[in-house]
Amino acid sequence: MNQQTEVVIAHGLWHQPAHFDQLVAELSRLGVNVHVPRLHRGSLAADTAAVQKTVDGCLRPPVVLGHSYGGSVITGLERIRHLLYVAAFVPAADESSALLGGPAALVNDAIRHNDDGSTSIQTDRAHEVLYADCSPDDSSWATSLLVPQQPGHGRGVPSHIAWKTTESTYIHCEQDRALSPALQERMAARCTKVFSLNSSHSPFISQPGRLTRLIMEIRASLPKPGGVGLNTDR
Repeated sequence: MNQQTEVVIAHGLWHQPAHFDQLVAELSRLGVNVHVPRLHRGSLAADTAAVQKTVDGCLRPPVVLGHSYGGSVITGLERIRHLLYVAAFVPAADESSALLGGPAALVNDAIRHNDDGSTSIQTDRAHEVLYADCSPDDSSWATSLLVPQQPGHGRGVPSHIAWKTTESTYIHCEQDRALSPALQERMAARCTKVFSLNSSHSPFISQPGRLTRLIMEIRASLPKPGGVGLNTDR
């Protein structure tokens, strides 16, 4: 990979760009330009527009990575080279993250409903649900960065379904306690390729080196810009 390679990351609910610092550092050491725009803009449409603005500022169509809710965000993007879903939602037309996760979503038991209408992850549940395979120090650090989430984002529906026309990869997190691994497996069937990690919901913290190597492998396998596009039946 060279300095012109760019990766754009869409983080999940309750998270912020700093959660990806370790992955950004690993990729940057390899000469990759990484962009992590801050979301929580009020709606899925607003979050998608913010990430699209970052994409449009790249010199070439970038690889885009969506984590959890960020999968719904990257699904709505255009002018991208490859979609990378990490323990993420892969919505089809008229599907939202909330609809796919359903009322029995694993993360729901760890959510605290605040008086102002926002939600938060209960501090004493964050390690178990989000960071189970992270070191105690990393888990405490990541938990301290979690932010309240305003309502409505998870109910948004993408206006464009990028995985229909752009090649995609799903990173299936086998020990996830926030987004059901069984649901991940079903959604992964919509993607071109699937890799599995023996990880929690947050491999960008627990396994940044392994995730970096996967990103490098995926990037190396892509056709050159202007080459053959999507050629799989899904």
